[in-house]
Amino acid sequence: MTRLIVWRHGNTDWNATHRVQGQTDVPLNDLGRRQAEDAAELLLRMRPDVLVASDLRRAADTAAALAARTGLPVTYDERLRERFFGAWQGLTMTEVAQTRPEEHARWTAGADVIGDSVETLDDLGKRVADGLQAAAEQVPSGGTVVVATHGAAARQGVGHLLGWPREVLRSLRALQNCHWVELAHDHTRGWQIAAWNVGPFTDLPVPPPV
Repeated sequence: MTRLIVWRHGNTDWNATHRVQGQTDVPLNDLGRRQAEDAAELLLRMRPDVLVASDLRRAADTAAALAARTGLPVTYDERLRERFFGAWQGLTMTEVAQTRPEEHARWTAGADVIGDSVETLDDLGKRVADGLQAAAEQVPSGGTVVVATHGAAARQGVGHLLGWPREVLRSLRALQNCHWVELAHDHTRGWQIAAWNVGPFTDLPVPPPV
């Protein structure tokens, strides 16, 4: 059985101010680096065989904390990047609601299509699931792969792997910074979810997964 850990990156200044990151290359802040160190101590116990990350710095630097403890190299995959939010990127969610109210209303309702410049949920799910599947295929059955990615990317990618409808995914709480999803795969049952939103303790409110 292959184990796949889908790990959200640590906190950034944009997370802290509820600013839409999307594919903007925002680095970890001091809290995010501490979260990555704390999470890496827990993930080390899972004895990972392969580390893969989004090439955006906040995910790559999160993975680096675990790489430093395992001695494993990190490989990077653009398919694991966060959802592209187009004109939303750099705005706070309050600013999005004020300046793009119709798009914000569609996002709040969970619609697939928000606006012309924002990647659809379906495209996001397929893209990230392809990256997750490719990462999992790097180890034989019985191995463990850790993938450092992003909040919306993790949820949609995992949902696509599991074949879950959008309505089910909306019932899941957004991943906290430096928390992860644990999946298992065997040839009889395919992908199954073993755990959701696991990670080091944090008393921060959950930011939007963007």
